[in-house]
Parts: sequence; C-alpha cells; structure tokens
Amino acid sequence: MHLLADLDDAELLAAVADADVSALRVLYDRHAPWLILRLSRRCSDPMVVEEAVQDTFTAVRRSAGRWSEQGQVGAWIWGIAIRRLVDLLRSRRTYADLVADPPDRAVASVEDQVLTGIQYGDLAGALNRLSPELRAVLQATVLDGMTTREAGRLLGIPHGTVKTRLMRARLTLREELS
Repeated sequence: MHLLADLDDAELLAAVADADVSALRVLYDRHAPWLILRLSRRCSDPMVVEEAVQDTFTAVRRSAGRWSEQGQVGAWIWGIAIRRLVDLLRSRRTYADLVADPPDRAVASVEDQVLTGIQYGDLAGALNRLSPELRAVLQATVLDGMTTREAGRLLGIPHGTVKTRLMRARLTLREELS
C-alpha cells in the first residue's frame, strides 16, 4: 500500500478522478503554494488570487478524468489557474470600467494594462510585434517567473527551445527599443 504523498501527480490525478478527496488534498498541498506565488505576480489582490486557486482545484476535481496524460500535471493545473484568474478579473470589472472600455472591445490582460503605463519606449508595441511563439516564452519566463524547464513543460517544447526563443525575443526587443 502506497502513501498518497509518495504518488506522482499523474497517479494522484487518477485517484482524484476516482473521487479520492485525500488525493485532491495532496495535489492541493503540492501545487497551491506555487500557484499562489505565480498568480500573485499577475494580480495584487490576495483575495482574488485565493479565489482563483480554490476555483482551480474545484475544476481539477471535476475534470481530473479528462486530463489527456500529455505533459505535466502541474502545467495542466497552471493552465486552469490562469484561466480562472482571468475570468475572475474580468467578472470584477466595475461599471466605470465598462463605460471606459465597452464590452464589445477586447478586455486587456493585466500585463497589457501594466505595459500601457510604461513611459519608456514602446514596450507594449514591441511585445505585440513578437511572434506568438516568442511572446509565449517571454511571458512564461519573465512575467510568470518560470524556469526554462517549467516553461517548456507548460508550452510543450524542449527547454533548449525555450532558451533559444527567449534569447531571440530579448534580442528583438532590444533592437526595437534602442
């Protein structure tokens, strides 16, 4: 008989799919701290971050049986968490926000809102001109604070490719902003 703490994430997720609440608790204890840290880098309101984490693990419990078994469980959980945070931030928009930014316009991400306020150069424009592959790597490593290995797992590419794309993204940004 194995202790739940000895199981890897995939085995725990399979147990969660079989309605094992204790396995969900172990997954939560294993992943919630880093999720809180990373989500806090995108949102300064700890209540919103905590709600996003709780919503994430509710979704993990509901959809554990639908995990594709490709990639890392942590990357799958991160994908759920960031979508939950974005949903919460969008739902908390005030009436004044809606008047200033009508619903038919695209909602700016937290990063876009921060970048809009930067006065040095056209960083937001330079980031938007990066290819989606370069921008995704830059976002995962710089904005989310992931290592190249973590970003590779999340994006489904080798960590060496993450390093190469990160180098290309930095060079491109440096050229555009100089």
